[in-house]
Amino acid sequence: MPWPFSQPVKKQIARIEVCGAIMGATRKRVLKALKTVEERGFPALLLRIDSPGGTVGDSQEIYAALKRLRSKMKIVASFGNISASGGVYIGMGAEHIMANPGTITGSIGVILRGNNLERLLDKIGVSFKVIKSGPYKDILAFDRELTDEEKNILQDLIDTSYGQFVQTVAEGRNLSEETVRTFADGRVFTGQQALGLGLVDRLGTEEDARRWTAELAGLDVEKTKLVPIEEPKSLMSRLLPSRGESRFQNQALVSRVLGLGQDWMEFELATSGLPLWLYRP
Repeated sequence: MPWPFSQPVKKQIARIEVCGAIMGATRKRVLKALKTVEERGFPALLLRIDSPGGTVGDSQEIYAALKRLRSKMKIVASFGNISASGGVYIGMGAEHIMANPGTITGSIGVILRGNNLERLLDKIGVSFKVIKSGPYKDILAFDRELTDEEKNILQDLIDTSYGQFVQTVAEGRNLSEETVRTFADGRVFTGQQALGLGLVDRLGTEEDARRWTAELAGLDVEKTKLVPIEEPKSLMSRLLPSRGESRFQNQALVSRVLGLGQDWMEFELATSGLPLWLYRP
């Protein structure tokens, strides 16, 4: 099927958006979009990030794909309202980063959360009989408190993941790991503060980022357009939302009307016990 733009792809800038919490679905969509960008032969990519972060592995896979693609095209990241934690990690896959002065960014660190329902289960008279192959096989089980040994094991896991984050930021921003650790303590920053720390290169809007990307790629700054890279949909799917889309729309409506944060609740339940690069105020 012919590309639906009259201007040659070689004179266009691809645009991919990373929006919302980063999980498996986001990873699959973004990796597929990056493959399309590579196959189409775009000279440049503008990566728009509006995400508080998410799961460690999914963030790492997107970052790795971006880093590999950098040898074939110019990549600029544009930080939107929020690009924190895993959003920052993904941004390290771009050669250059632009943020709004008021962008919320930073939150470099790792968090792991579990649920302890032991007291509740005791009240209702529910207990679990566990047979396990080793003392740590049911680590972070929701029906009991962590032991000191388990806390040490999980802390080592978090420290290792944190070290990977620090190393990636240091390499991506040409900073020493010691320098990164001075501000990589979970704090969030504005885009303006991030500029002073060396986390971003410039301040500006997405339009400013587009113009900068065109300039870096040797394209006409005034005429070069952004081409959104989205997964193509069939006519039927465009007319009738899928069951999943309808469910998401209903959840979003409930969240907005009732203020229950239902999408966040589902995310936390799905990622309970996983190390996360996530900013959650």
